[in-house]
Amino acid sequence: MTETPATSASPSSDQRPLVMHLIYRFDTGGLENGVVNLINHLPAFRHAVVAVTQITAFKERVKAPGTQFVALDKPPGQGCWLYPHVYRLLREMRPAVLHTRNLGAMEFQLPAWAARVPLRVHSEHGWDVNDLGGVSRTNQRLRRVYGLGVHRFVALSKAIETYLTGPVGFPQDRVLRICNGVDTTRFAPSAEVPQAWPYRRGEHFVIGAVGRMQAVKDPLNLVDAFLRLRALCPADWPRLRLAMLGGGPLLAQARERLASAGVADKAWLPGDRSDVAALLPQFDVFALPSQEEGISNTLLEAMACGCAPVVTEVGGNPELVRDGANGLLVPPSDSEALAQGLSRLATDAALRQRLARASLARANQEFSLQGMVSAYAALYASASRPG
Repeated sequence: MTETPATSASPSSDQRPLVMHLIYRFDTGGLENGVVNLINHLPAFRHAVVAVTQITAFKERVKAPGTQFVALDKPPGQGCWLYPHVYRLLREMRPAVLHTRNLGAMEFQLPAWAARVPLRVHSEHGWDVNDLGGVSRTNQRLRRVYGLGVHRFVALSKAIETYLTGPVGFPQDRVLRICNGVDTTRFAPSAEVPQAWPYRRGEHFVIGAVGRMQAVKDPLNLVDAFLRLRALCPADWPRLRLAMLGGGPLLAQARERLASAGVADKAWLPGDRSDVAALLPQFDVFALPSQEEGISNTLLEAMACGCAPVVTEVGGNPELVRDGANGLLVPPSDSEALAQGLSRLATDAALRQRLARASLARANQEFSLQGMVSAYAALYASASRPG
């Protein structure tokens, strides 16, 4: 177990209640981005981030003073041998709230129950590619066992809420639905072109995506759709470009597939970026090709930046995008359907602009960061009366 030099793990003289966010890894994904937003906008609480595996330089985005970071350095497999370490950590730090997220961190609710943490919260953000839709009976049973001592479950989408109260079997009164919110002061339309941006506005038409390059996000589906889209567009329309921001295990394969098709010079795949907020407004269309999603932070951010979205009809995506009203929905794992959707927006400027305006309005009116923060603040404040 390792700890960053930010602070010691001893109780603070600060009297604000401590919220411990326990997640599988603290990396550059949407889940971690949501944790960062929450910490930075909840000054009424102190915060600690405990990663089951590692904490990366992504922690630099956390601006709340005194936030503590601890890495458990767990290898693959069950983590029951870490329970005594986590129990001692909880007894030492004495958090008012332990908040775990997704199945990879949920087992540590057991030592939290033993340590008598006043409020134990667990969030489900979505499913991995190995269990799309959460159909695994084994994983359902694990959630029931690990959830025995949880006071409140948070579902980020209606689909996840239905899953927790249906197949998993948690009572409705223990499940809250709190959607992600987007920081519209940070993510907003902008006419300023960053120096790093490789394309020219007005000259190039950019299909953009942001997300970790892993199987559940299906980035290769977008690569294949881009190649199909080039065949669908008129031959005298050479300005089509692809920008995919994010690192991960499929990044090299995505680059190789584009190079094999002879279009490496028509695509920009720079890996992880710290300037996503400045780059998103440069997209003409935002594509989200995932096989499964909760409530996607990157989709909300793209909407707030005025991008017209084309997304797969999975998980919480239909809660954010209403087909034909503020974006287009397409089936997952279908590069032909994705290419057709992208083609509609590439060749119909009026439709694209209408969907972009509607997405911008919806992000600002219905999915504000303040609404999300207020919901979590009310939940955490109930630590003295978890019930």
